[in-house]
Amino acid sequence: MSQAITIALDAMGGDHGVRVVVPAALAALKQSPDLHLILAGDEHAVHAELHRHHACAGERLVLQHASQQVGMDEPAAQALRGKKDSSMRVAIDLVKEGKAQACVSAGNTGALMAIARFVLRTLPGVDRPAIISALPTIHGHTHMLDLGASSECSAQHLFEFAVMGSVLVSAMENIALPRVGLLNIGSEEIKGTETIKEAARLMAESDLNYIGFVEGDAIYTDPPDVIVCDGFSGNIALKTSEGVARMIRHYLKQEFKRNLLTRLAALCALPVLKAFQSRIDPRLYNGATLIGLQGVVVKSHGGTDALGYAQAIRVAEREARKDVPRTIGEQLARRLRPGAAAASAEHTL
Repeated sequence: MSQAITIALDAMGGDHGVRVVVPAALAALKQSPDLHLILAGDEHAVHAELHRHHACAGERLVLQHASQQVGMDEPAAQALRGKKDSSMRVAIDLVKEGKAQACVSAGNTGALMAIARFVLRTLPGVDRPAIISALPTIHGHTHMLDLGASSECSAQHLFEFAVMGSVLVSAMENIALPRVGLLNIGSEEIKGTETIKEAARLMAESDLNYIGFVEGDAIYTDPPDVIVCDGFSGNIALKTSEGVARMIRHYLKQEFKRNLLTRLAALCALPVLKAFQSRIDPRLYNGATLIGLQGVVVKSHGGTDALGYAQAIRVAEREARKDVPRTIGEQLARRLRPGAAAASAEHTL
């Protein structure tokens, strides 16, 4: 029997709050018998939603009352300083106190990063945390970071991202030496900014399995196991991909509804369409990790449903079982050059 893992959930976060978090929690508990969950949020709202699903709190599902919640458009500084009893803060505090091994939230990304960084601190040698997530590809999936935590990065930051991404993928995918690539406007060595070129040099001189530059068109066709970029480029690439996927689904529906003949063709193609949908369904890849912290924090998409949120819980559970932050800390200590990265900054309110 595997070790019991406890995960704290921000029950009020996201576009739908308890209406998504509670059914996702119940589904996750059913799928993983060694999983324990703590729902941080308004007790009345959580109890009401549990009652609606004919469920109640118990040994494996515990409620932790939080009197506040962070709005999806709330400034990060305001959430950090003014809402110390928010469901997001309470969930992260539970990780800090050792009562939970991981936290999941669908709330405001900026607030989540600010609170998690303040409460949990970054790992020694990590100047900036990053956001990493799995993306579907024609051969399976890849992992990409940073997806929006840091819009401007130095070469050293990109190198740190490469190390952290490599360690996470090695632990999660059981790959001894994950292939690491650096997102760039071309594959030639002369292409890219000076920061990109310097980051490439650092990676090439390290013991990472660095394969070189990766162009944007290779993200979903022939990517390495880890793609490294700054948060500005990564977030644009991710959002562009989501838009293209929605456009393809829109055009497919439009064409199949054009006339009676195409409607009949749609019926015949229904199994293929369902298979296609399942392969690119973003809910099956939901759950982006705030990597580089002294604890597991997973960000769920704010607008996802219970299926997507349950997937984010699974990501958090797997990382907690693998103790990914500890492994990253050990690898960073071994790989980073002495004095290359500043110690984690102390943050005070």
